[in-house]
Amino acid sequence: MERTYIEEVFKKAGKEVEIGGFVHEIRDQSKIKFILIRDVTGIIQCIVEPEQKDLFKEIVKIPRESVLRIKGQVKSSKQAPGGIEILVKSYEMLSKADSPLPIAVIGKGSDVALPKRLDYRWLNLRKPENLLIFKIWTFMEKAMREWWDKNRYIQIYSPKFMPSPSESGAELFSVDYFGKKAYLAQSPQFYKQMAMAAGFEKIFEIGPVFRANPSHTVRHDTEFTMIDMEVSFVNSHEDVMKVEEEWIAYFISRIKEEYGEEIKKVFGVDIIIPKIPFPKLTMEETQKMLRKEGYNGSYDDLNADGEDLLFEIIKKKFNHEFIFVTEYPWSARPFYHMKKEGKKDITKSFDLIWKGTEVTTGAQREHRYDILKEQAKDKKINLKLIEDYLNFFRFGCPPHGGFAISPTRFLMLLLGIKNVREVTFLPRDTERLTP
Repeated sequence: MERTYIEEVFKKAGKEVEIGGFVHEIRDQSKIKFILIRDVTGIIQCIVEPEQKDLFKEIVKIPRESVLRIKGQVKSSKQAPGGIEILVKSYEMLSKADSPLPIAVIGKGSDVALPKRLDYRWLNLRKPENLLIFKIWTFMEKAMREWWDKNRYIQIYSPKFMPSPSESGAELFSVDYFGKKAYLAQSPQFYKQMAMAAGFEKIFEIGPVFRANPSHTVRHDTEFTMIDMEVSFVNSHEDVMKVEEEWIAYFISRIKEEYGEEIKKVFGVDIIIPKIPFPKLTMEETQKMLRKEGYNGSYDDLNADGEDLLFEIIKKKFNHEFIFVTEYPWSARPFYHMKKEGKKDITKSFDLIWKGTEVTTGAQREHRYDILKEQAKDKKINLKLIEDYLNFFRFGCPPHGGFAISPTRFLMLLLGIKNVREVTFLPRDTERLTP
């Protein structure tokens, strides 16, 4: 008999089926035994009646989280969750779980401290709400790809070994590369710009990035997934922001269509489709607004407190969850960001802040070889180290810009989860290299 997924069992009243899954729970009652089985599609109640004497005694001895194959008759039942249950005729133990479990998957004891849950991440991920996170992530990327396909984007896969830093040299992991020093990529920045010089015009990449960042916050990891986009023939960073807000509004609307009700039920969050255009403030305007409210952070960037305070202000002023902060000072931006015309100390760049957390850094890039070279010198960068990168711009390159987001940070905010590690399959931070 072919295995039936649990979500399909609810359509098969009166038929015999075979299911496979984990033992979610066992309820031992004198007149009937209940065993709940869980697979990737859901949970179903199975029952064993006293007439099945051997089975009646055996079933309650099975440890939770063991893996079973069950054959039985599908029955309608008003008392059963979903109105359907399976009368067990036989079962096969595919894998017996050790008992007791080091962490509980459901019920009392399932909410132990995060470090211990991460030690046993494969058990922790069995919780239906954790499985749901990764179903949503999968669908989110599907919706992103729908938008990319409609708008003629090309996917690239850039190398993760690099000969020189792509971002700040302070956050590099160095590795021995056949007797030479190489670095793990902090970003595909240089290579997505190379794609613009190659005439690809619109690209995206989904891939790992590495940051030797000693931060111990709920939003930082040392290895994480990044989604990057880059587009050619832009007139300014305004065009790049327009691309991003249309893309975000599209995939959030698709998530709401597919998972909105389930997200509300499981996470208690209403998915709000953002209105376009998103509000925008220059950094100068933002600083004036924040300092009236007592903010005393740096003038050229925003710290976490500044982002939180800005969200409260923007929510009241614009009734919006997103805000673009634009025109960052040159002192706070990398050498490849284009400067604003007539302004030596202002860049054509932006951050996107959502619910008080930065989710994007973006900009129009400097595509003119001579100016780019001078800007690198101004940032005290050794031109020899970026010679290959600079060469991308020597033989013609259209004006272009782009941005990057972390899907884990985005999902954390979308679902109202407090720590980015909760939405990461296997987190890596300053203290964790296992499992």
